Amino acid sequence: MVKEIKYYELLGVSPDASAAEIKKAYYLKARLVHPDKNPHDPKAAENFQALGEAYQVLSDPEKREAYDKYGKTGVPQDFMIDPAAVFGMLFGSDYFEDYIGQLALASISTIELEEEETVPEIRKQKIQEKIKVLQKERREKLVTILKDRLQPFVDGRRDEFIEWAKSEAFRLSQAAFGEAMLHTIGYIYTRQGAKELGKGKRYMKVPFLAEWVRDKGHQIKSQVMAASGAVSLIQIQEDLKRLSQGENKEETLMKAMEDKKDAMINSLWQINVVDIETTLSRVCQMVLKDSTVSKDVLRAQARALKKLGTIFQGAKAPYKRENSLRTEDATSKEAASAPK
Repeated sequence: MVKEIKYYELLGVSPDASAAEIKKAYYLKARLVHPDKNPHDPKAAENFQALGEAYQVLSDPEKREAYDKYGKTGVPQDFMIDPAAVFGMLFGSDYFEDYIGQLALASISTIELEEEETVPEIRKQKIQEKIKVLQKERREKLVTILKDRLQPFVDGRRDEFIEWAKSEAFRLSQAAFGEAMLHTIGYIYTRQGAKELGKGKRYMKVPFLAEWVRDKGHQIKSQVMAASGAVSLIQIQEDLKRLSQGENKEETLMKAMEDKKDAMINSLWQINVVDIETTLSRVCQMVLKDSTVSKDVLRAQARALKKLGTIFQGAKAPYKRENSLRTEDATSKEAASAPK
């Protein structure tokens, strides 16, 4: 018998639910109550915060045991990471679903929860096969959406396209981590468009390689950042585990988690960046190398893609510490205004 069941009710699970069931329930419910999905609900943020609090307690064995025995008042009130920040980094924002699809971290998490195979090698193979199928579907869907978005420019409606792009950049910049996401998308769009437009240029009878070299250097840098982010997360986890075994552990852990919050969020972002950039690069190539389309249309699409990327890279939103990867000393120079 448990003291309270409110947290279980918020997640829609029974008090004897397994850790996997709790994780799956949170993932499904969080997508339904996320503020992005409920822009007109004044209590959306509050509901999402409550769901995140319930998950952070029930997903931690020690906190869950304390909650079962004594209720909410018996749970150590140490620092909790903003659920919106963690959710955005792990699963992505609904604002950007038509631009980046479902992040690989979210796909892996979902597939692992649903896969019932218990033999390690067979389970691993099945998960990899399912991920490959999901990634293929993800790319194909994004290709269709991107072609539709570029079409006005291709049709000669340049001014209409630019106005839409500016308005869209402003809208997307309002999402959690929207600015960072926009700059990443914009960089890939710009580079892929420029590479396609510059592929026919030659210097001293040698193909123009500047864009290729730049892309390769950026790709290596992103991979190094992702590896660094993964290592940082592991190190943070080990540090917190060690601190939890010392004296005054609750007070020490609270301070440590507060100090490491930004590092954790940045590490998650670094891991996601490689997935986003790799997927979008492939999507852009599929659009710009479509053999069923004329060369004139492909070049128009490349110009449109480059223009859209430039506009996205220039987008800046009003600084909010919980929604940005920027530092506070940069805010005075980077305040944004709505497009005119």
